[in-house]
Amino acid sequence: MPKEIPSCKRFSGYKPCFPDHNCWEDGCKENIPVGTKILIINLDAMGDVLMTTAQLPAIKRRFPESTIYWITLKNAAPLLFNNPLIDHIYFFDAESILILNQMKFDYVMNVDKSQRSCSILNSVNSKKKLGFGLNEDGKIIPVNEGAYYNYRLGMDDYLKFKVNQRTGQDYLAETFELEYKRDEYVFEFTEDEKKFIEKYKKKVGIKSKDKVIGFNTGCSELYPNKKMTIEQQVSLIKKLLQKKKYKIALFGGAEDTERNKEIASHFRGKIINTPTTAGLRKGVCYESIADIIITGDSLGMHIGIGLKKYMIVWFGVSCWTEIDLYERGIKFFQKDLFCSPCWKKVCPYNLECIQMIDLDAIVKAVDDYFES
Repeated sequence: MPKEIPSCKRFSGYKPCFPDHNCWEDGCKENIPVGTKILIINLDAMGDVLMTTAQLPAIKRRFPESTIYWITLKNAAPLLFNNPLIDHIYFFDAESILILNQMKFDYVMNVDKSQRSCSILNSVNSKKKLGFGLNEDGKIIPVNEGAYYNYRLGMDDYLKFKVNQRTGQDYLAETFELEYKRDEYVFEFTEDEKKFIEKYKKKVGIKSKDKVIGFNTGCSELYPNKKMTIEQQVSLIKKLLQKKKYKIALFGGAEDTERNKEIASHFRGKIINTPTTAGLRKGVCYESIADIIITGDSLGMHIGIGLKKYMIVWFGVSCWTEIDLYERGIKFFQKDLFCSPCWKKVCPYNLECIQMIDLDAIVKAVDDYFES
């Protein structure tokens, strides 16, 4: 006589949830109901993946008894590890698609306006679909009324660049038909990572009283014009070191290795050049050593927001209105520059939006923060 398969978060059908206990024969030892099954699709930019975690508290408010599944790219997945609100993380690959297409969900929520993400939404069996899908011609379309404003932002440059004042978290909550309460990103270190951070701070001589300024120097290679020039960053670091009261640390990914090496070469042991090739989670650990982070609109910016650091962020090609610093920071942008923001990969105007960044104003913002 076949037994009933337990509807419990712990039960996998592969091995016991607890040693020496047969859940299938004897029933659940500690039943945790699956509840509402929700799949989040978010494959695109890693910073966007981290920003999307701000939707998790609202999802849990609406569906307190729920199981959250998330599919993302393999390189972005570490940003979701150890997240207490996510139950299952899938990499975007053939194996995951096969598995997800055999399941039934109550909700599938697609963040991305891309054909690959939209095709996942179309293929998954779900009672309710939110966000973006594909029509029969392969065109990206909104699949629910709440997604219309988000969709229009992609179609209307004037709305996106000149009119919109809503943050990405705000209109994504509307897309997913969630109550928007300005929830924060959700990121948590493991206990081992916390120990690693403290050990690294001792290694590089950071004490509790030190005032540490972090420089996230680079950005995605997809939009290289988000960066300050090396000359600007060197000049800014010199201005801060002249104060003789700050410690400076450089952060970045593998693509920033040579850039950071060149910047550090101007200071010969006077600043901390953190490793750039130790992996994403280690990169977040290194960024955590700073009290304040100076950055462009990048993954490093989103990591700083997720770590609840005070942020000084410059913007040029991207939309400053869409980023929420949660009253922990200041934005620098050229409000009256007709061509900014633009999201162009190639600038016809000699990158005025970057050249015009007021370095002295950034120094003052750092001083104001530490003196407040």
